[in-house]
Amino acid sequence: MKKTYKIFRFDPEKDKKGRYDTFDVETAKGDTVLDALIEIKAHHDGTLAFRKSCRHGICGSCAMQINGQNMLACETQVEFLKGNTITVDPLPGFKPIRDLAVDMDPFYEKLREILPYLIQADPSPTDKERIQDPVDFKKIEVAISCILCGSCTSSCPSFWADKGYLGPAALVKSYRYEFDTRDSGFHDRLQRLDNKHGLWRCHTIMNCNDACPKHIFPTEGISHLKRKVVEEKY
Repeated sequence: MKKTYKIFRFDPEKDKKGRYDTFDVETAKGDTVLDALIEIKAHHDGTLAFRKSCRHGICGSCAMQINGQNMLACETQVEFLKGNTITVDPLPGFKPIRDLAVDMDPFYEKLREILPYLIQADPSPTDKERIQDPVDFKKIEVAISCILCGSCTSSCPSFWADKGYLGPAALVKSYRYEFDTRDSGFHDRLQRLDNKHGLWRCHTIMNCNDACPKHIFPTEGISHLKRKVVEEKY
């Protein structure tokens, strides 16, 4: 199965703006776009830069835009992509560092901003776990599956327009802790959420729902957060 790969290229030491290079690659049934990129780097152009790690849809490092959609390259099988040309771009909304690798520092800064850890009024027990009822765990189970790939935040027009916006991924992570019955950090996070760069910048465009490879539906969690802020504050 031979396909042409049109890949975004950018070298900050040589290029003022990006360009595209094309490669014809033969792949087998079941091969992914990541397999094709590895083949290109190994046998066509060793300078091609992209991120990868687990190859099993867990680490999120190979998130990129494939034929105009944010996807994980390791989960996207070539045979299911329409057309003979596959266009591969870096995630939009983030500054390209080189080729398909983007600067994720702003993404992680937003994540740190919402205090992504349990805040507890009482000291943690030293001899046992903090037990949680399975019914309570179900409320946050989906949000816990976020792999921080950045696909949702990168797909969000509100994030494109406002680099101060926390973005869907950080807000989903906030939801994960705000609705964890073991957490008592609501008031610590309130000012970080209740402002023009926080919850209220989300306009429920829902691009993030389509982009998430783990089917988390960030807008649902953000809506629950908005309601909690209104109920608790007012």
